[in-house]
Amino acid sequence: KSIAITGNSGSGKSTLLQISAGLMQSDSGRVWFEEQEISRLSDDSLSKLRSRNMGFIFQSSLLLDDFTALENVQIPAMIAGKSEKQAKKQAMEMLSTVGMQDRLHHTSDQLSGGERQRVAIARALVNSPSVIFADEPTGSLDERNALVVEDLLFSLVDQQQVALMLITHNSSFAQRCDIVYHLHDRKVEVSS
Repeated sequence: KSIAITGNSGSGKSTLLQISAGLMQSDSGRVWFEEQEISRLSDDSLSKLRSRNMGFIFQSSLLLDDFTALENVQIPAMIAGKSEKQAKKQAMEMLSTVGMQDRLHHTSDQLSGGERQRVAIARALVNSPSVIFADEPTGSLDERNALVVEDLLFSLVDQQQVALMLITHNSSFAQRCDIVYHLHDRKVEVSS
């Protein structure tokens, strides 16, 4: 399933995503992920849960500047416990999947915005997560690159059978999701 969260700036979309992913504590309520209440997990357990089960894509790709595209995708696999050799193999496969096989050894400052987001998608998917949390993944891209990234993201989410929680201001992007929620006046409204 894919869900989109829309709403005005400051409505709490990104906060909801961060709480859902265990990146931030909520003031009230509980978040469960795979039969575990994430607020009760130790930092180490929560970190392991995220590295093995969750992928993240943000508006600015958050790539490590001094690292190549390959290294940026390889690092999460190594954090999840893969050997350097296995992590490199998985990273190369995922970068090929997103059409970046010719840019493996380029650092982020040598990549366009659209290319950086494709590397970010590869990084998010390298550990075969069960869910991708995407916070405005096309927000900083021009219309052409945004559409390329949207198509790629939905294609890979479908191919890899990964759940998607998407935060976006783009209504056409949101409508591609199975369910669209809109945050308005501290209430959640189902839009579709």
